[in-house]
Amino acid sequence: METIHLPGGQLTLAQLSAIFQTIPVEFDLLDQDDIIRWSSMNDHRLFTRTEADLGKHVLAVHPSHSKARVQAVLDQMHHGERQSISLLITHHGQPVNIAFYALHDDQGAYLGCVEVTQPVANHQVKGRWWRNFKQIFRH
Repeated sequence: METIHLPGGQLTLAQLSAIFQTIPVEFDLLDQDDIIRWSSMNDHRLFTRTEADLGKHVLAVHPSHSKARVQAVLDQMHHGERQSISLLITHHGQPVNIAFYALHDDQGAYLGCVEVTQPVANHQVKGRWWRNFKQIFRH
């Protein structure tokens, strides 16, 4: 079984794959040229990615109304002016958080970024203390 050694421990490839299939969050890895190199193609995705999207420039998979904003964020990351950004949008009437995180190697060279998308309606409900309490004891 293939083991991946990471700071903090090690995982098998099967465990790592299961993590990305299970967590209801979308991850897209962009390389230093803003090309999509990996995507968590799980059932929870709001914005579909397919094998055909791998190798495409990230702007090719974003709607035209958001391309200028995405490009501005990526330019800032390339130039070291920004390390992350978290944006709250509405998608089909539901709040969604989209965050970009710059990735660097040990020498500080820009490797690309990870785009993380997550629906947040359940995180914004009133009465969250009671909701959390019920969640703990739900079977």
